[in-house]
Amino acid sequence: MIVDNGPVVVTEHLTKRFSEFVAVDDLSISLNRGQILGFIGPNGAGKTTTIKILVGQLRPTSGTAHICGYDCEKDARKIKWLIGFMPDTFGAFDNMRVREYLDFFGAAYRIPVRERRVRIEEVLEFSGATYMKDRFVESLSHGMKQRVGIARTLLHDPQLLILDEPANGLDPQARIEMRDLLLRLADLGKTLIVTSHILPELSRICDTVAIMTHGKLRAFGPLSEVMRQISQQRIIEIQMVDAGQLEQAAARVQSFVAPDTEVSISRTESVIRFPSTNTEKELSTLLARLIGARIEVAQFREIQTDLEDTFLTITRRDQQNQSGQETADRQKTNGQEALLPARGDHA
Repeated sequence: MIVDNGPVVVTEHLTKRFSEFVAVDDLSISLNRGQILGFIGPNGAGKTTTIKILVGQLRPTSGTAHICGYDCEKDARKIKWLIGFMPDTFGAFDNMRVREYLDFFGAAYRIPVRERRVRIEEVLEFSGATYMKDRFVESLSHGMKQRVGIARTLLHDPQLLILDEPANGLDPQARIEMRDLLLRLADLGKTLIVTSHILPELSRICDTVAIMTHGKLRAFGPLSEVMRQISQQRIIEIQMVDAGQLEQAAARVQSFVAPDTEVSISRTESVIRFPSTNTEKELSTLLARLIGARIEVAQFREIQTDLEDTFLTITRRDQQNQSGQETADRQKTNGQEALLPARGDHA
């Protein structure tokens, strides 16, 4: 099924409650054709609930979700033809050969027999799994199964692919091959939502990122912009020539930065690291002071933050906010209890 050039995925104020628990809270995102979204969050963040709504397995409490213009609740049957979902587990089909496995799913999608045979050859070739077609599924390595999983996901030519941990358990070479495969799919105009806990690997694939914690969307947008907005502090690294000058240099740095700034020393690397919001001119003043004190500096540079750093920053902030809210709630409750009359007193 081919769709127009409008957004492929749109959620507007999407919310899902389970009694008093809010699994997804006011989620609004939009994805266009050819985009790869890195969907990130700790366990219980709301990712799985969101995906279940998108594929029509759950109804939202409020808000809407659309795939290629179709409502995920009202048009659940239609969107199943638009979505290809690859879970993190392969399924129990060990007694089938790969071609039989793909034929089974092709039949489930009601692809005619002749067309199905051609399509199976096409997806096997695209995923680099042609040589496996006569092997039993149970004989495949994890990396081989992931390739067959991609082939199965592509059988009905979906517009949106949702891939759950596609690189999990793969060796380095298989990860590179999987990465190239996903990028090729995006080049062909497929839209991808990829969940993964391997954040350095995910950052090499996705161009857009959505980070959720406690059901709320904490960051969404192009990867570079999200990292720049969240990681407002830069990490500065000073490489020393002489490890014996580490303490002296660290003391100078500590007197230069804010009092609560953590200045760390790595003796094995002969390196000092610290977070900074200082301008280039201010940092050049620090470097001049170190050199003026005859401290030998080999390198003075900024360490580029990555997706993992950004994710950790967001989760730390969320934990701090949650802790602060809980403290405020306890103080409010204690204050209300203090106003109540003591047992035996008359109001």
